[in-house]
Amino acid sequence: MTGRTSPLMRAYLVLFLLYLFLPLAIMGLATFNDSRFPTITPWNAFTTKWFDALFADGKMWEALGSSVVIGLGVVVLAVPTGVSAALLLQSVHRKARTVLYGVMVSPLLTPGVIIGISTLIFWRERFGIGGGPLLTVIAQASFISGYVMLMVAARLERFDRTLEEAALDLGATQGTVFRRITLPYLAPSLIAAAFLAFLQSFENYNTTMFVRGVDTTLTVYIASKVRTGVTPAVNALGLILIALTILGALVHELRRRKASPA
Repeated sequence: MTGRTSPLMRAYLVLFLLYLFLPLAIMGLATFNDSRFPTITPWNAFTTKWFDALFADGKMWEALGSSVVIGLGVVVLAVPTGVSAALLLQSVHRKARTVLYGVMVSPLLTPGVIIGISTLIFWRERFGIGGGPLLTVIAQASFISGYVMLMVAARLERFDRTLEEAALDLGATQGTVFRRITLPYLAPSLIAAAFLAFLQSFENYNTTMFVRGVDTTLTVYIASKVRTGVTPAVNALGLILIALTILGALVHELRRRKASPA
């Protein structure tokens, strides 16, 4: 094999990148179009008024705040649950592991509508807890913890168990081994899993719709605006979130290159 990329592969990469980023580019351009609707055709005039409309939309910012709080709650609940599940999988017999693995990933295959309805009925009937932020966190974490488990389990597959055995032979307790050996090894996957859990919660709609109660998350708010008439102010918020994401990625990459040896 040579280091050259074939024309067919280059064409595929171009199409793939267009497929990924062209909708985002159109969404960003629509933010600056002086049109009542989020579109770039016809192009009326360049404007920044939709950013003013965004900052004046108190309900949207309230919904954004609710999504952030719920997302952080999901991280707090889903990450320890997923880590515990991954550690349990590694400690059981191989035959039992297959059955247990299927049980743990089953929420990922369950439609979000079913999870939302079943969570609402169970917690309302058994504990008298109605819809709200707490129930939203519980419902979302019930399947998002599965993603955390998969990421941590993949990391554990490459873990050298002899390190733990050596530490135990030298007199370390189980807690010390986990805190000083296992946890630092899992740190990269835990950070990635926490970000994934937050983003999965932030964009969730199907499950949240049934357990949110009177609270409104960003996805629910945008969906309601689509029915009543969405404006490019939503595009302005999306553009800001994209810019923050790109900025965060650049900062992380610069820090990684600075920390890596020359």
